[in-house]
Amino acid sequence: MAEPARYEELVRQFSAFGVIKRELNRLMPADCHGGSASVLTVLGRHGAMRMSKLAELLSVDLSVTSRHVAHLAERGWIERSADPADKRSRILRLTPAGQDRLDELFRRTTELLAERLDGWSEEEVGLLTELLARLRDSFGEGRAAPRPVPPAREETVRTSAST
Repeated sequence: MAEPARYEELVRQFSAFGVIKRELNRLMPADCHGGSASVLTVLGRHGAMRMSKLAELLSVDLSVTSRHVAHLAERGWIERSADPADKRSRILRLTPAGQDRLDELFRRTTELLAERLDGWSEEEVGLLTELLARLRDSFGEGRAAPRPVPPAREETVRTSAST
C-alpha cells in the first residue's frame, strides 16, 4: 500500500477529471447532455437491460435514470419494450439511430483526446488506459453499495503549550 502522501496527491490530481469532463461535455450536441451520453454508452457496452440494471450501472437513482431514458426515447435513440419475463418491467435497447448517435459521440471524444494527447507516446496512452481501467475496477462498475470510507486520520492539534 502506498504512503498516505501519495493518496493525498492523487486526490489533488483528481480535480483534473472535472476539467476534462467539462470540456468533453462542451463538445456534446445540445440534445445529448452528459446523462444521456452515459445511458447510450452503458447500453452500447452492455446491451439490452432493465431500467433497474441501468440505474445500478450508472450509480444513480431510478427516477434520474427514468428521466434520461424518457429523453432518449423521445429522440428515438432507445426503445422500451415489455420484458417477456415480467410484463411490468421494460427492456431498454439502443435503436439504430441511438447507435449512430453513440458512434458520433465516440468520434467527437476520440478526436478531442487525440488532439490533447498528441504529444503522448503510444505506450503512455496505453498505460493511462490500463491504469484508468484498473482504477474503475477497483471502485466497481455499478457497485450498489460503495465500500465504507475509512475513518479520517487523526491530526495532531498543536497548541502553544505543545510547541
